[in-house]
Formats: sequence, structure tokens, C-alpha cells
Amino acid sequence: MCIRDRTGPGRSGSTTTITLPDGPEHTVTLLAAGSPEAEAEVSKLVEELQGNVIAIDFTHPTAVNPNAEFYGKMGLPFIMGTTGGDRDALTTCTQAAGVYAVIAPNMCKQIVAFQATMEMMATQFPGCFNGYQLNITESHQSYKADTSGTAKAMVSAFSALGPEFQVDQIQKVREKEEQLAFGVPEEALGGHAWHTYSLTSQDDAVQFEFKHNVCGRRTYCEGVADTVTFLKAHIDNKSEKKMFDMIDVLRAGDMN
Repeated sequence: MCIRDRTGPGRSGSTTTITLPDGPEHTVTLLAAGSPEAEAEVSKLVEELQGNVIAIDFTHPTAVNPNAEFYGKMGLPFIMGTTGGDRDALTTCTQAAGVYAVIAPNMCKQIVAFQATMEMMATQFPGCFNGYQLNITESHQSYKADTSGTAKAMVSAFSALGPEFQVDQIQKVREKEEQLAFGVPEEALGGHAWHTYSLTSQDDAVQFEFKHNVCGRRTYCEGVADTVTFLKAHIDNKSEKKMFDMIDVLRAGDMN
């Protein structure tokens, strides 16, 4: 499905439009997590679908923790694709609630596999880029409030390879002119995720560059669909482990 508006704090009571592929538009009323109205709607839905409900969260960084607490309170399995928030608190409340969940800052399977590859490289060849300068630039649609969770996650892997780099050094691009100069197609300004990681030697004679550029949201939708299948299987099998990430989904191998 395609969400054609943003959700987040202060949006309770407003509406957004969802358009299904080759289908009609649906108007959805947004409710605040934890409100009596939200609890009543979720309870009704769970009863109607006999418990076969998984919440999929792509909202706003400030909504991450209250939403997760709400899912835990309602005993609702969830997929947290929203970046930001207090990630330690997110993990703690999910574990305490005992609900099944997949928590991942990126739902694109191929990008997650790239992240895992870089982490393995850092483990096997630590310090191989000692003395190199690292630059990370990421561009997303203008209303994305926080720095890319994917870029943040990559910092530890690249740092282990040698370069000294902090998360606050990530260059966050949100202005239209800067995005166009970065190479983002104008038609993708409303929904994209472009990342460039550059490693340059001290004398500027050698440069390595890694990129993953996404226009639109289809690849994330495909990842979410696989994640729903993965999580539902673990729920049905009453898996002892209840909290997962996208690496777990990839390792399961049952993907479309």
C-alpha cells in the first residue's frame, strides 16, 4: 500500500489517504497511541481477525517509544520500521512486554545485506583503512526529521576499519537544491534514500566509494511483506525467541 501523507505526533483525529495498488483509495483516521479510541479500535480488530494482527510502524521518531509501549500493552506483535527514538528503551519495553517484534531501521533486504557484509569486513580486517578519511552523506525527503538510521548503523562498521568518525559528522541533506546537486531525480524528491560512503587516503591518491540509492518506497514494501511472513511463522510456531531484526529475516531465507 502507499501512504500518501505523514503520521506522527499531533496528528490524532486527522486523516490520511491510503491507495492500494490498482484499487480504491481508503481514508484512514489517525489515533494517538494509548488513547481509549486506539485501544478500542485495536481490540475490535484483533477480535474480528481472531488475533491475526501485526502492527507495521512507519511513523515519526517521537512516536517510536509511545507506539511500542502501546503495542506491548495491547499484546500486539509489531514491525518497527521507524527510525529514531530511544532505541535502548524500545528494546527494553519490547522484551518486557513479551510480544513478537521485528525492529529494523531499514527494511530494504539488499541494503541490510550490504550492512552485514561491511560488518563482517570490519570483523575480519580491522584497521585496514587506517589513516583514511571517511565521509558519509545521506539524502532523504525533506520531512524526514532525523539522520538516516542506516547511515548511523554504518558508522560503527566503517570506524572499525580504521577511520575516526562520529555519527554527528554525517552530512544530512534535506534541501531541494542540495538534493538535486547530490544527483537525486526531481521526481523522487518526495520519497528517496540516497547514501554515499567515501574513504580517501591521506594523500588523496586513493579513494573507495560505496553507494546505495533508492527512489520510491517499493523496495521497503517488499521487505516488509517478507518480514510479515517471517514474523507470522514465528508466532504460529510459538518461537521461544520473540524479538528479531532484519538480519534474522535474511538468514531465514524465505523471501520473495
